Amino acid sequence: MHPAAFASAVVGRVTHYALSGAAGALVLRGAAKAAPKAKPAARRLLVSGIAGGITTGRRLGAAAEEARLKAGDLLAEAREQLGEEAPPPSAVGVEGHAHDHEH
Repeated sequence: MHPAAFASAVVGRVTHYALSGAAGALVLRGAAKAAPKAKPAARRLLVSGIAGGITTGRRLGAAAEEARLKAGDLLAEAREQLGEEAPPPSAVGVEGHAHDHEH
């Protein structure tokens, strides 16, 4: 996946959760004012909605990873067809990733 596409996906996911949280807070606040007994039901509904969003986000992430792997396989096959040797995954550099990891 291209770094810009990955960044866009991350920003989209964070925005979704932020908007869900803000909308949920408004729903809870409105429910508490309108009918105090409705607050627990509104909270359960909100939590269920957020849980669905998390599940959907995970599924989308898995689908994106699968697509990235398939694209890598196709690229390697195309290089092989041209007589080039595809570099092993560890030899592929990542732009903007110049720090060391602790082990």
